[in-house]
Amino acid sequence: MKMSFLRKTNIPQILFLSLVLASCGKDKKAVEKEIVTIEDTLPKMKPLAAEKKISQAYINSVTGRINHFYTKNWPNNTMNGSFLVARNGQIIFERYNGFANKNEGTTITADTPLHIASVSKVLTASAILKLVNAGKIELDQKVNTILKTFPYEDCTIRMLLTHRTGMRNYAYFTDHDKTVWDRHDQLTNKDILELLATKDIGLETKTGTRFSYCNTNYAMLALIIEKITGLTYKEAMSEMIFKPLGMTHTYVFDDDKERKKIVPSYKGNGVEIGFDYLDNVYGDKNIFSTPRDLLKFDRSRNSPDFLKPELLKQVYTGYSNERKGEKNYGLGIRMINWNSGQNYYFHNGWWHGNTSSYITLMNEDVTIIALSNKMTRKTYAVRKLAPIFGDYPFNFKDEE
Repeated sequence: MKMSFLRKTNIPQILFLSLVLASCGKDKKAVEKEIVTIEDTLPKMKPLAAEKKISQAYINSVTGRINHFYTKNWPNNTMNGSFLVARNGQIIFERYNGFANKNEGTTITADTPLHIASVSKVLTASAILKLVNAGKIELDQKVNTILKTFPYEDCTIRMLLTHRTGMRNYAYFTDHDKTVWDRHDQLTNKDILELLATKDIGLETKTGTRFSYCNTNYAMLALIIEKITGLTYKEAMSEMIFKPLGMTHTYVFDDDKERKKIVPSYKGNGVEIGFDYLDNVYGDKNIFSTPRDLLKFDRSRNSPDFLKPELLKQVYTGYSNERKGEKNYGLGIRMINWNSGQNYYFHNGWWHGNTSSYITLMNEDVTIIALSNKMTRKTYAVRKLAPIFGDYPFNFKDEE
């Protein structure tokens, strides 16, 4: 058969075929090299080096109060979710209870990823900050220098991070007007940008004048991550944060592929909550994780390698000062600043029946995380644990 092929094939054809194959080989190597180059130049979060081990005596001194708080808030282990308290990266207390999927009879364990809702913003902000830290973008760079069709000329990356762009929430302007969006179609981040650019979506307030919490800001930040890295948001978050930190149970939800795989959420009465047209938007939400994985993330954010000191200082600066008050918002993190000088940093989340709370007590190296896939506001009550570890003026007894 080989001889027959050679007799029927002239030399120019053979040479052409060889050149094509050689070219394909070079193209493949070039693509592989390009992928490696992109990944090698990505700024990545690093695990915090070994921290000072806490004593068993200290653990014993605090676990009683934590357990008392837990059983009072969720009697008979009625919490449907995950709960963890750690110091110096060492877990002091954790509980996992309730159904992951009621229909399948699966229960929530330490390895069950739950939707962390707006706590996703802290991770999105961290990826942006790593890109700033690496000099790939600037905090005060205008958004339209990266996203060319972005229509609001004065908006900067810093304003997106701090919710000071004045933009309207995409969930509202796509819900109330059928001429803007057909809710039978899944909305994506790129769709939001296209609508902003073509549908004359006006600002709620003048850019830079006041704080207005808005998910649209973080949907745009996700697109910036994609534009700068050349990767999808899902790939970029994996390469920059999840893989380097060993967050093996954390991922960005792909609504087109993973609806049947994820842990669903439930109303307070136990009725499962379905999906809607907003479930394909990421950056502001749509990360699934576990408390143990988020603990790794928190410790990395508290490592000297996270950001340069001058940039780190800006992360924990409050930018919403048009009204006097203790509550404020930094670069992707909520805060309470008391007159005593004590500061409290956290972020809460809610999406469908999922609620979440991430607390980092930086002075005490304490991490508190609560996630639930059954609607409850008790998830947010975990802030009342802060006085166990430091001088935080929350009334612990109010939550008992």
